[in-house]
Amino acid sequence: MKITLIAIGKTHEKYLVEGIAIFQKRLKHYCQFEFIELKDVKSTENKEDLLKAESDLVLAKISAKDLLILLDERGQQYSSKAFATFIEKRGVSESGRRLVFLIGGAFGVSEIIRQKSEYQLSLSSLTFSHQMIRLFFVEQLYRAFTIIKNEKYHNE
Repeated sequence: MKITLIAIGKTHEKYLVEGIAIFQKRLKHYCQFEFIELKDVKSTENKEDLLKAESDLVLAKISAKDLLILLDERGQQYSSKAFATFIEKRGVSESGRRLVFLIGGAFGVSEIIRQKSEYQLSLSSLTFSHQMIRLFFVEQLYRAFTIIKNEKYHNE
């Protein structure tokens, strides 16, 4: 299974970079995982231009075959076990397709991206910084694989 996480902007905090690296290393045992950080778009006149520019960057990184999953505060929320089931089902039903999870920028994503995404997931009804959610996501992805494999990590 190939899984990519795309995020707008760089992760600046050292503790987040280190945490993400820990789970990236662990994920190698379960899937081909790639983390792509796209540069921030700075020079735009308005929000719509910013979202369009960010959309262009995202669309350049995905193909028509990819399954785009938007991480969005308005998306479907899952428990860790339900998220594991979601990942497992996508691995079977979408065989051959890369799962691409997207964390948009500070102002969200354009309507183009929203329409192109086949799923919209929310990790919490709480609001987190775009940098922190990267670590939370890779940890949950790792947790999902340990649940799928019935390995010790998740306690329930």
